Amino acid sequence: MVSQVNSKIHKISSLQYAEKDFAFWGPTPDEARKIMVNKSHGLRDKRKSLKDAVKEHVRDGINLGIGGFVNTRVPVAIIHEIIRQGARNLTLSFQSNSICPELLAGAMILDPDRLSIKRVELAWWGYEIIGIAPMLRYLTSNKMIEMDDYTNYGMSVRFKAAAMGIPFIPVRDHGGSDMELVNRGKMIECPFTGKNTYVLPACHPDVGIVHTTAADMYGNSRIFGAHCTCPEIAMAATYTIMTTEKIIPTENIRSYPNLTEIPYPVVDTLTEQPFGAYPGASYGHYWFDMEHLKMFRSICEDFRKTGNKAGLQKYYDEYIFGCEDFDEFLEKIGYKNLKNLKAMDGGQSIILT
Repeated sequence: MVSQVNSKIHKISSLQYAEKDFAFWGPTPDEARKIMVNKSHGLRDKRKSLKDAVKEHVRDGINLGIGGFVNTRVPVAIIHEIIRQGARNLTLSFQSNSICPELLAGAMILDPDRLSIKRVELAWWGYEIIGIAPMLRYLTSNKMIEMDDYTNYGMSVRFKAAAMGIPFIPVRDHGGSDMELVNRGKMIECPFTGKNTYVLPACHPDVGIVHTTAADMYGNSRIFGAHCTCPEIAMAATYTIMTTEKIIPTENIRSYPNLTEIPYPVVDTLTEQPFGAYPGASYGHYWFDMEHLKMFRSICEDFRKTGNKAGLQKYYDEYIFGCEDFDEFLEKIGYKNLKNLKAMDGGQSIILT
């Protein structure tokens, strides 16, 4: 009896969702496919300065797909450059992240005419053991952004669907729960079993931003440690900006082709940027800088509680706007701190040859 009641509720829910007008928060699958198919797939040198890469691909109104997972291999260097150049009315798409969306949100608080966030589709925005994200609380409490909320698995497979070139994907972990109320998935009747099946729309960012362990000059990339949905985001995005810890010879890539996680055709620009995920971690290179993460979070929390922007402004003036590029930012962090973080990684094994 209970299952029959649930089935009826789900079918009613399906009708309610069917009445909603749906629009992709980025390129439609057809639009994305057209762009991807028409791009050159020949081998070419993708190396470019981060400043030029952002200038070429980031603009107002795009869907920005952010790679990494919470504090792991997050593309902080790219975020810094986006903040310096500015972009308004962004849609942010990511699985789980911390300092990257927080940095963008802080920039929006300081100068919304320079950078602003319109909406976010995500699974998680926070610092895990360090604490929840103050900027997320502030933006949502003040109804400054629109949210589309999924499980970790759900957001990951949305990028997977886009990478596969399909417009939607069925999942087991949303239907029949409160998740149906907070995202734009739909309950449908399975054409094969006749049972209720929850489906999620593919997510195609206009621009994906990822940081990898190593890559050759064409963009063939290796990732060690957790993949953090980065291959899916890169393959789902119509354009991908990549930073990497180290550019290695193509001969090395060809020695172990099975280690390539992101293939060159989906990469549009590549910048070698050691410590490009700092203050996050990059497996095999360096550990998290917990003190810097805690410091930035406390500044954001102070703003959330008091409304005083002075601490935020000081941080951005010193660490972002006061730096010509990410290397200057790292100089402010200091060699001893970075050396210590490399030691804390413990020399986890990666293959670069």
